[in-house]
Amino acid sequence: MTGDDAPGGEGPGPDHVPWPADVAARYRAAGYWRGQTFGALLTSLAHAHAGRLAVAGERAGTVTRWTYAELDERAHRIAAGLAGLGIGPGDHVVLQLPNIPEFMPVVFGLWRAGARPVFALPAHRRTELRHFAAQTGAVAILTVESHEGHEHAATARAVARDVASLRHVLAVGSAEFDDLAATAPRELPDPDPAGVAFLQLSGGSTGVPKLIPRTHDDYLFSVRESARICALRPDSVYMAALPVAHNFPLSSPGVLGALHTGAAVVLAPRPDAGTAFRLIEAERVTITGVVPPLAAAWVQAASGTGRDLSSLEVLLVGGAKCGRELAGRIAPALGCRLQQVFGMAEGLVCYTRLDDPDELVLGTQGRPISPDDELRIVDPGDPDASSADVVGPGEVGALLTRGPYTIRGYHRAAAHNAAAFTPDGFYRTGDLVRRRPSGHLEVVGRAKEQINRGGEKVAAEEVEDHLMAHPAVLDAAVVAVPDEYLGERTCAYVVPAAGAAPTAPELRRFVRERGVATFKVPDLVRVVDAFPATGVGKTSKRDLRAALAALREDG
Repeated sequence: MTGDDAPGGEGPGPDHVPWPADVAARYRAAGYWRGQTFGALLTSLAHAHAGRLAVAGERAGTVTRWTYAELDERAHRIAAGLAGLGIGPGDHVVLQLPNIPEFMPVVFGLWRAGARPVFALPAHRRTELRHFAAQTGAVAILTVESHEGHEHAATARAVARDVASLRHVLAVGSAEFDDLAATAPRELPDPDPAGVAFLQLSGGSTGVPKLIPRTHDDYLFSVRESARICALRPDSVYMAALPVAHNFPLSSPGVLGALHTGAAVVLAPRPDAGTAFRLIEAERVTITGVVPPLAAAWVQAASGTGRDLSSLEVLLVGGAKCGRELAGRIAPALGCRLQQVFGMAEGLVCYTRLDDPDELVLGTQGRPISPDDELRIVDPGDPDASSADVVGPGEVGALLTRGPYTIRGYHRAAAHNAAAFTPDGFYRTGDLVRRRPSGHLEVVGRAKEQINRGGEKVAAEEVEDHLMAHPAVLDAAVVAVPDEYLGERTCAYVVPAAGAAPTAPELRRFVRERGVATFKVPDLVRVVDAFPATGVGKTSKRDLRAALAALREDG
């Protein structure tokens, strides 16, 4: 199928929109792009750190520990096995693996073979997998037999019956995969480092995700700088608690940043506090990353744990804004340094620095990793977003960006690209931010999550932060409710902390007494046991809005 007739297709468009030639030359001259592929990186790491622990993980109750040399050999074998099946340069392979040790040699094996992984999350099902395979013309799905009660291989085989390009379904744990992984290694041609290495998924909240083409050159620059900024060392131990195929645990600094440094990677099979705290103690984890709802759960669980968490030096929090109230609880509860991360699979990554003052760590989401990350903060209502429309210092505006690791267009999405990118190549992130004099960004919200209550604009994140200050609130999410008179009203969903749940009047009074504008006090408050979540653990506000709509229809 082409982009025209694939599900969700938007008309013809290129697989990859390259940087202009003069811009690419400048990035190479600056040393951002070094002409190295992921396969070549692993080879160099295996030579430098042959006997050091590279990967530790669990599958089906069995713990696996591989050195760099062992990881390199397994990747070579898998690459040779894939080549034997006719999977090679330029072929797309939908990769859907949970946090199991095999993820690492499989992904490097795909890169060694010149194939392009299409990173699916474990939560994706037949509809999403069919879209990814059809949109890319994928020749294979590489998954696991089953995980967390779902038969992934069976789902993949059903997708293969729908998508003509799919020739293979390979499942880790099957005899076929074991045979493939036992193939005698052989040298294969190194792909073009300027070419597409893999496709990630956009974090959009509507429809199926867009596909994001990342090159070896641009992604490895982001990995190297992230590892440096996060002060990874060969004796560091990075734990991937979130689904490892997601951009955050993959590269910020993620498993790739850890390997780049010669550090150890620990793959947590689940992100809950019990599993994570057990692994932090057992593996002496020094750094890991979570989304804000998970950080809140870990903070609450820390007071009652008997686990030794003293090895943990840094907790990165990203994927969504970490409000000041939650940010302030992390260090006292977990005994580690908080490092905020703000980024996107399309490119731009910002970090608070480890030597930043507390005010910046608690109150901002960091500053960009590269001096050539260009930021343009414009009036959210400006249709053209030219440089003349940049807002004043300290004012809130819509964030646009371009740079040495920010894409210039989505995969086969010409119509969407025309809206998502400016004519001069800036990506419209959809985030509302304020820039501090230090260059740090304070994320105010998402443009589409700004609630218009009778003409008054309410930033959902601001109200959520006020609610999180209540001692009986574990997490909060504010969404818009259609209203006949105001256009929209606000509804606050609240997950209570342990103990008696706060009442709706109590919470509304609490927010009001914090001195906010009256129109920011939630119109409705609903106390729930938990929030619906996306595949990577972010709160799904789309599902919260759908639940409200269903209640209105039933009522």
